[in-house]
Amino acid sequence: MANTANTSEETSNVNLKRKVPIVSKKVVIPFILVTSLFALWGFANAVTDPMVQAFKKVLELSNSQAAWVQMAFYGGYFCMALPAALFVRKYSYKVGILIGLALYAIGALLFYPAAIAEQFWFFCLGLYILTFGLAFLETTANPYILAMGDPKTATRRLNLAQAFNPVGLIAGLLVAQFFVLKKLQSDDIVNFATLDEAKKILIKTSDLMVIRDPYVILGLVIIGVFILIAISKMPQGKDEGGIPSLRETFCKLFKNKKYVLGVVAQVLYVGAQIMCWTYIYQYAEAIGISSEEAANYQFMAFIVFLIGRAIGTYMLRFLSSGKLLMYFALLAMVFSAGTIWLEGFFGLYSLVAISFFMSLMFPTIYGISLDGLNEEESKIGAAGLVMAIVGGALMPKLQGVIIDVGGNGVNDSLIVGVSEVNFSFILPFFCFLYIAWYGLRVFKRHETSDVEFSKLDT
Repeated sequence: MANTANTSEETSNVNLKRKVPIVSKKVVIPFILVTSLFALWGFANAVTDPMVQAFKKVLELSNSQAAWVQMAFYGGYFCMALPAALFVRKYSYKVGILIGLALYAIGALLFYPAAIAEQFWFFCLGLYILTFGLAFLETTANPYILAMGDPKTATRRLNLAQAFNPVGLIAGLLVAQFFVLKKLQSDDIVNFATLDEAKKILIKTSDLMVIRDPYVILGLVIIGVFILIAISKMPQGKDEGGIPSLRETFCKLFKNKKYVLGVVAQVLYVGAQIMCWTYIYQYAEAIGISSEEAANYQFMAFIVFLIGRAIGTYMLRFLSSGKLLMYFALLAMVFSAGTIWLEGFFGLYSLVAISFFMSLMFPTIYGISLDGLNEEESKIGAAGLVMAIVGGALMPKLQGVIIDVGGNGVNDSLIVGVSEVNFSFILPFFCFLYIAWYGLRVFKRHETSDVEFSKLDT
């Protein structure tokens, strides 16, 4: 009888845990407003990637010169993440979001004078300032979402908010494909460089206006979101004990192995994500698929990513964050191996499928890394996790070096029996291996003890 009573009590405790709302009714409106930001920075990420090719064609740049688009983009994230965290630490989440939106809008609107000046550095400056804003938003919005409710549902809440990020990615890719790339006159001409100077100037002016328009419209939309958040009442979440010294906060973070290893996991995850999405074009080229058709496979990857985020968020109701992260990373390794060793379309399908299992990783690593930190530590800790986005600049560069081993083509030589572009996906494979280990470590050292403590408590 006693065992039956204990069992029923444990069941009721589990049910009570499951009844804890992910988002409280009191903060639904602020949650929706902050969640919209996840789609907005997803849009900026997706619409900017194709601009590398667009600027290269329109302004007749070399590959290394066009790469400044990504350097400006990721450089803005890396440079502004820590200053943003220090600013939010001193003031509030709402002020941090407003500053981020203001910088985002200014950077986007700078594309208007840049198009008039027709100077590449001006466009890069706009992107650099734009990503200052994105760094503010990501450094602020992620921990803000974690703080908007019960800590037990924090990672699920962040996954729910992050589910809107791929919505922005899909919208950004569609805008880039249909409203920019397909309207570029320079892309329709077989040999644009051979035209006489007068015709080239006319086409260049027209194409730069095409590139300008989505950013200017985006800037106006951001101003509207800025006004909405400015007039809305947002929870502030102040600490009662005052602000600890910055040195003390840094020391605590560096001594927290779960956080430090989480930052490394985030660097590798972002690197793996950008590699799998950027080099899908080169992988497709190796099997005779045009860039235009390859864009459809990237679109499929974004759709799969969105579905994976929704399913992963639901599964967190039943599995711990560390365990689910480990499972998803192991399956990502399986499909990475398929990308390496399978030939033709089956390898391409494996590459697309990786996106399903990547979908859960960013918000889950983020939530795990900041779990257990107080609000002030979370604000500074968030900066490290946003700075980890620099992995998206470093890892793809290394993959490009592997692809160029045999020459400028994508399958000039074989490495261990497969083409160089196939073999290059060994990098995401090892990234996922580390993430799987991190998930296992978190589950065994942190979540298992929590479960055992909970059982003893009941």
